[in-house]
Amino acid sequence: MPDVRSAEVLETDVLVVGGGAAGLACAVAAARQGRRVILLERYGFSGGAAVAGLSGTICGLYAASDRRNAEPEQVVHGFVDEFIAAMEARGGLTGPVQYGKTYVRVHDPLVWREASDALLGAEGNVRVLYHVTVTGVLAEGDHVRGVTAFTKQGPLEVRARITVDASGDADVAAMAGRTLTKGRDGAIQNPTMIFRILGVDMARFLAAHGPDSILDERVMKLIQELNASGAYRLPRAKIFLFPTPRPGELICNATRIVGADGRELDATRMADLSEAEIEGRKQVREYARFIRDHITGCEASFVNDTGVQVGIRQTWQIVGRDLLKNEDVTSARKRADGICRSPWPIELHSGEKPKLHWILDDYYEIPLGCFLPATGTGLVMAGRCLSAEHEAMASARVTAQCFGYGQAMGLVADQLCDDPAALPSGSDIRAALNALGAQLN
Repeated sequence: MPDVRSAEVLETDVLVVGGGAAGLACAVAAARQGRRVILLERYGFSGGAAVAGLSGTICGLYAASDRRNAEPEQVVHGFVDEFIAAMEARGGLTGPVQYGKTYVRVHDPLVWREASDALLGAEGNVRVLYHVTVTGVLAEGDHVRGVTAFTKQGPLEVRARITVDASGDADVAAMAGRTLTKGRDGAIQNPTMIFRILGVDMARFLAAHGPDSILDERVMKLIQELNASGAYRLPRAKIFLFPTPRPGELICNATRIVGADGRELDATRMADLSEAEIEGRKQVREYARFIRDHITGCEASFVNDTGVQVGIRQTWQIVGRDLLKNEDVTSARKRADGICRSPWPIELHSGEKPKLHWILDDYYEIPLGCFLPATGTGLVMAGRCLSAEHEAMASARVTAQCFGYGQAMGLVADQLCDDPAALPSGSDIRAALNALGAQLN
C-alpha cells in the first residue's frame, strides 16, 4: 500500500548529496566556513567509488615521468593532505606504489570509512545521514531549494540554500532538469569489478614482477595465449595488481565487463548495470584462478572480497559554464581560474588493453566553470560528473582530484549561501584554496 507517513523536513545552509571523496571534502570545507551542512549518502558509509567500488587507490597525486628512478613528486595538495594524514595515523595507507610512469597510494577501505567518519564528526555543524535515497528536487522554477528523499523512517525533505551534487552520476542535476552529456557520442567507459586477494607471498611476488603495479608484457602475452587455448576466459590482458596496507594482500584491477552480446556495458542503464554486477563476480573468480595458477607468489591466494558494487568510471556529466577539453589535458594547460591540478594520464578502459596517454613532468588545471551548471541557480557539482570532453574526463575523474573539487566547491557553496546568483570567480576560489594549503600558486 502507498506510504502515508508525512515527510520529515530538515533545513540547512549547504546540502551535499554523496559521501565520496568530493562530498567529504565539500562538507568539511563548507562547515569550516561556519555553514550548517547536511550530507546524504545512499550507503552506510562514506567513500564512494574508492570504497563501494573498491577502486583501491588515491591516484592523481604525483607527477608522471620517464626519468629513470624518479622519486615521487606530489603536485596536488589541500584537503587531500589532511585525509592522507588521517589514513596514515590509522595505518590504512601504503607509501607511494609505482603505477607505470607515476605513483599511487593504496588504501584500506575500512580505514577510509573510519577516517571519513572522524573528519565529518570533528565538525560540529555537519549532520551525516546514511542509507538515504534521493528521489527528487525541491525547486522554484530553475532554482534548486533542496531535495526529497526516502529513508527507513519514511519520506524526507531537506531544504537548503545551496545544494551540491556529489553523487558521481549527476543524479541531482538530472532530477533538476539540467542539461547532461554522456561519453563520446553516448559511448562511455566500461565498468569493472575490482577484488582483493589474500595469502600472497609478497616478497616472491615483488621479486618476480617488480615494483610496477601494471604487470608487464609477459603476463599480457600469457593471458592472450591462455585465452586462445580456451583454458581461461579473461577479457582483459593488461592487469593491475597493487600491494595494500594489509599483509599478503593485493587489490586486483583486472576485469573487463562486457555484455553477453559483446557490448561494452553502459552503467547508466539499469539492465546493463545489473548484468555488470553478475558478470563482474564471474570474472573475479576466473581472474583469481589465473592469478593463483600463473602469478609467482600467489599460489596460495584466495579472494577476500569484491567491491560492494561494480566500479563505475563514467556515467552522466553536466554541461557547465566551462568545458575541460582534451587538448587542455594533453597540452598541460594552466588556468588563472583553475581550482585543482591533475597530473593523471588519460586512462581509457576499452578493449583488452587500457590506453594511457601520459602527461610527463607536468600537470594541467581544471577551471571552476566545469562544476557550475550552464543554467539555473542553487545547484553546483563536485566530483567526476564535471563538464569535460570524453578523454579529458578519463584523466580528471580520479580520487585526488575529487578531493580538490570537493574542497573548492565547499568554498563556493559557502559564498553562494549569501547570494545564489552571485557566482564567485575561479581566481578568488583559487586564492582561498591557496590560503588553505592547496599550493596552486
